[in-house]
Amino acid sequence: MIRVVVADDQALVRGGFRLILQTQPDIEVVGEAADGREAVARTREQRPDVVLMDIRMPGMDGLEATRRLMTTQNPPRVLMLTTFDLDEYVYDALRAGASGFLLKDVRPEQLADAVRAVAAGDTLLAPAITRRLVEQYLRRPPPGARTPLGLGELTDRELDVLRLVARGRSNQQIADTLFLGESTVKTHLTHLFAKLGLRDRAQAVVLAYESGLIQPGDD
Repeated sequence: MIRVVVADDQALVRGGFRLILQTQPDIEVVGEAADGREAVARTREQRPDVVLMDIRMPGMDGLEATRRLMTTQNPPRVLMLTTFDLDEYVYDALRAGASGFLLKDVRPEQLADAVRAVAAGDTLLAPAITRRLVEQYLRRPPPGARTPLGLGELTDRELDVLRLVARGRSNQQIADTLFLGESTVKTHLTHLFAKLGLRDRAQAVVLAYESGLIQPGDD
């Protein structure tokens, strides 16, 4: 059972998300929060697998709440939901530690699938914002950025896997591209995450672009 906390400053939105998710046999909503501070408190109480986190909330917003949650032991996966598809929110959400980002006009079945995806460790971005995220915010490493030392410790195959992860490929797609078994891909991911000190695929995406390992438009 996937345990979920819903954080949004609008009661109707929280109730709608709860109704959608409670119809799923493998998902349980274990708490609600009206702002970021309450989201942190509810998460620490309930220890959910996934937090649905609105970005714009009064007091502490969703980005700061996510940053605080990422400092806790065994942090949850955070799936950002917003009515705004502004690129800076997407990038900031990923840097804060979010594992996914969806617009609130997502269809009910897509919401449930998104919760399952981030709970399983995947990174999930709404298709409408992925292209702009890459082109506008990750075109080049920021000033003063350096290639992380850990990249030099990766094998050629691990680098191949990291590049494909950064392009949004699933484990099965990576396996098909590299002619590997899916279990082998998972092993490579475990090794490269450990070598680079990464928590999940979202951090891997940010690192790959910021380090210049791949550039927008690379095949």
